[in-house]
Amino acid sequence: MPMIRLTVPSGALTEEGRKTVRRDLAAVLLRWEGAPDTAFFRAQAWSYLVELPEGAQTTAEDDASRYLVEVTVPQGALSERRRAGLVEDATRTVLAAAGLGQDDALRVWVLVHEQPDGTWGAGGSIVRHSDLVALAKGERTDA
Repeated sequence: MPMIRLTVPSGALTEEGRKTVRRDLAAVLLRWEGAPDTAFFRAQAWSYLVELPEGAQTTAEDDASRYLVEVTVPQGALSERRRAGLVEDATRTVLAAAGLGQDDALRVWVLVHEQPDGTWGAGGSIVRHSDLVALAKGERTDA
């Protein structure tokens, strides 16, 4: 049950990028998490776009747009290899949505937060990583 949130200054994405980036990032996350491509798992991959008001983001150097991707996954869901692939693909996805090239990659930060087992709740119950693995393998049908 992953979640991904992109925070950007208002107007930092292309019109097309703004329309597609949430779904594109969710698909990247599911792919690297190794989740099955099913309606159930796609519906559980929540994706947010947070647009900051003009002037709300800057650095000590300049006012060029910066892009923050925050990913929350159950602890143990991503190996180091999968985490690296997720960071690379999320960065590429954001750059495309902003109409930027690889030279601007340092303007995209990706933070991966692993939620400790037993601290993620959904549907009024604790959801454990082992529950999600069993669902993905088809060993459980309840959600």
